Amino acid sequence: MTWTKYRRKGVAEMRPYCPGEDLTGISVSDVDHPPEPGGMIARNPNNHSDLWYVARQYFEDNFEAVERHVCTSIA
Repeated sequence: MTWTKYRRKGVAEMRPYCPGEDLTGISVSDVDHPPEPGGMIARNPNNHSDLWYVARQYFEDNFEAVERHVCTSIA
């Protein structure tokens, strides 16, 4: 099987992962356990219940902010 490179067409919807937050309902790859500060939570823009964790290094290598967000306290 041959791999083909693709470029994204749109803007990704993401927010910062806040250490200690409940990740129930968020897909996290085995290689990304445990999630780390600087990682992001992404969501499908057409299905907001489809969430996944994006590792810090992958995010830094492949994305740049359109607008800026910060973590808020977790109650």
